[in-house]
Amino acid sequence: MDICRNYPELQRLLSHSHAVTEPAEAHGTLAGALCASGGGYSLEDWLAEILPEGPVAGDTDIALRGLYDATVEALIGTDMQFDLLIPDDEQSLELRVEALSLWCNGFLYGLGTNGASDPDKLPGDAGEIVRDLTQISQAGLDANDGIEANESALAELVEFVRVGVQLVFDELGLLRQTPPTERSVLH
Repeated sequence: MDICRNYPELQRLLSHSHAVTEPAEAHGTLAGALCASGGGYSLEDWLAEILPEGPVAGDTDIALRGLYDATVEALIGTDMQFDLLIPDDEQSLELRVEALSLWCNGFLYGLGTNGASDPDKLPGDAGEIVRDLTQISQAGLDANDGIEANESALAELVEFVRVGVQLVFDELGLLRQTPPTERSVLH
């Protein structure tokens, strides 16, 4: 799934719809919420989260519905096709690093507001991955490194986040299948 190429269009649509987040953060929020609550987090829940004035009909609705569906499909799929919505390599390195940071912030927000805010209470490697994502949310460029080193570091972080989110989704699977009255609260 190559959702990066849709970033500028989604940025325009979200701005037009008075969204409270950038596309990267909105997508991170969606992924985090889906990891914590699975099918319990609907398109409408996500839209209410990112569009406080309500969804705008037309292109925005179609684009966000497509992003929601593609994200759900990628996370539940078995072929590790999940990808982050961040600007593509044609955009500046600074913009991509900032977007990755926003994406991770959104993911942590979505995870936390859906009952999985304490990394120490997450199963398996999920807690460690969430702690790593917290550190990545503070990412910035290293002025002492050249462009190539920063590009390489960013590519590694993006891949780590992509795979890490898929693992968090998989590890929280049993939690999502347990009825809320039977699970222990994770905050």
